[in-house]
Amino acid sequence: MTAPAAKWGDKFRKPKALKDIKEVQHETTIKKVDESISFVPEKDPNYIKAGYYKELIQIFKSGMFVPSFITGLSGMGKTKEVFEAAAGTKRELIRVNITIETDEDDLLGHYVLKDGETIWEDGPVIVAMERGAILLLDEIDLASNKIMCLQPVLEGGSIFLKKINRLVKPSPGFNIVATANTKGKGNDDGRFIGANILNEAFLDRFPITFEQDYPPTHVEKKIVNKILENHGVTDNEFVDHLCQWTDVIRRTFADGGIDEIISTRRLINIVTSYMIFQNKEKAIEFSINRFDDDTKTGFMDLWTKVDPSATPDELEDNSMHVQDGTTNPEPDEEPNS
Repeated sequence: MTAPAAKWGDKFRKPKALKDIKEVQHETTIKKVDESISFVPEKDPNYIKAGYYKELIQIFKSGMFVPSFITGLSGMGKTKEVFEAAAGTKRELIRVNITIETDEDDLLGHYVLKDGETIWEDGPVIVAMERGAILLLDEIDLASNKIMCLQPVLEGGSIFLKKINRLVKPSPGFNIVATANTKGKGNDDGRFIGANILNEAFLDRFPITFEQDYPPTHVEKKIVNKILENHGVTDNEFVDHLCQWTDVIRRTFADGGIDEIISTRRLINIVTSYMIFQNKEKAIEFSINRFDDDTKTGFMDLWTKVDPSATPDELEDNSMHVQDGTTNPEPDEEPNS
């Protein structure tokens, strides 16, 4: 005899062993950031105002919610000026470094297990909103489309955390600044691998876009001189030559003559290396070793033209060339056995 077909509801009926189990409801424990902790950056006494520092100061002082997008090549001080503007206005700043893996949990919050208890931790976006802080989204163009979870935040409105049924409203003074090496349209020349094409609706929610360039020569001279002064060194000739050398390279890069450039960050690194090794040519060489051989040779040849005291012979003497995994010893050294 054929058994009667099971009814649809029977398939989803609770097993007998579970009938007497009662549902237990409890409130989610929310871990908050200690209110006594200050996120106001410390002023850098060596900072030379550059880029859009003054404009950022104006935005932060206005108290108006105006998300800003700063785009420009690497090493020109985009992130630094945001920190210094926040420090100058005594505003709290929370920085988030964006990657392709950054998602809603990283930004808005997530559950963590601590001592056997499930705890909700607010993400940096929520912390910044509630504290009325500046939210810095660094390298925003590395983000995936998961960044779209910030749409309501970029509109200046509240955001609903669906995982814990909580509505978060921005406190007065809350603002957003994003930095990127591109304009959110991707990168075709290979300089910024991983830069993505951002959704146009996302980009459209940034009312202000600052297109930044490297500081002018007279400003970079101040930056370099400041580093030398901190080490008790005065060398105006070296500063002039270094900035002239950098300017020629950048103009050639802008004209499409070369594929590499000397950034402000690299200028600072050269001067710092000079303070360590006490040798200008060696400091420059160590800084440009990352470039291909032709570019490196071209940059060093240009340096000898800018600084007549740096002869090719001296440059060769100051170099230690690595070939086949071994380092050529200095003339007065014996090779390792």
